[in-house]
Amino acid sequence: MTMRIAVVGAGAMGSLFGALLAEAGQDVWLLDVWADHVAAIQTSGLSVEREGQTRLVGLNATTDPVSVDSCELVIVFVKSIHTAAAARTAAGLAGDKGLVLTLQNGLGNADRIAQDVDPGRVVAGTTSYGATMLGPGKIRHAGIGLTTIGMWHPDDFNRAYEVANLLTGAGIETEVVADVRRIIWDKLLINVGINAITALTGIKNGQLLDLDQTIWLSGSAVKEAMAVAAAQGIAVRPDAIEHVLEVAKATSGNRSSMGQDVDNRRLTEIDTINAAVVREAERLGIETPVNRALTALIETLQAHFI
Repeated sequence: MTMRIAVVGAGAMGSLFGALLAEAGQDVWLLDVWADHVAAIQTSGLSVEREGQTRLVGLNATTDPVSVDSCELVIVFVKSIHTAAAARTAAGLAGDKGLVLTLQNGLGNADRIAQDVDPGRVVAGTTSYGATMLGPGKIRHAGIGLTTIGMWHPDDFNRAYEVANLLTGAGIETEVVADVRRIIWDKLLINVGINAITALTGIKNGQLLDLDQTIWLSGSAVKEAMAVAAAQGIAVRPDAIEHVLEVAKATSGNRSSMGQDVDNRRLTEIDTINAAVVREAERLGIETPVNRALTALIETLQAHFI
């Protein structure tokens, strides 16, 4: 079955998912504020590089949400600092019946979207896919992995299965879980243990393993976040610290997304990662000195290049 799908935020990941869905025969619209990127796609299609091979994918792309008709599915892929604006756009595109899916990093995105969209139509999750923006109209498909989703307010699980089947049909292997909050926290712990540290030090993910000092710092940040999750009754994976180090090794040549933001003097997603852990900890009366320090350092750094 063909669906009209809008992707709000056509960065590397949004463009990749849009391309894969379009290649599977779906009616896809990419929506982004980057006019040069949109113009390149309109003119020549999206260039997708994968393992040295490049293909062009024809896609609808626009900077104007008014030009897109009502959609059955809206996928939000903006940086978390833009979630509020994206939620309002998604609400308009989804109308009274469409689903809105967020696969963004960090905490709070689904809750923010649910302020503008019926919470029963919000789907949330995580993905292990990777992509890099190479320039206007050009991305690199950098990695493949499992995508996991669930209803944010689990009233109707069949709606989540609709989305999972759609994504899987486009080659994006997707599973549905009952407790998607646990999955989001598991992904958060990876970001807590890697992103801020690599962004502040200028190292790649794998270099986090080079020194006992950085291994300790990563583990301490993750341990604090695990305590916050436990206080909320969220059963994160017990081997989270070891898992973060495994992910750092598996992605050893990568520069974290927060590191790339710092390199390019852009606002980071610290507010929905380490800072989110700090806020939840304060509410629960838990001390998180490592995450507080990492947050303060990133906020100081980005305040001086904005």
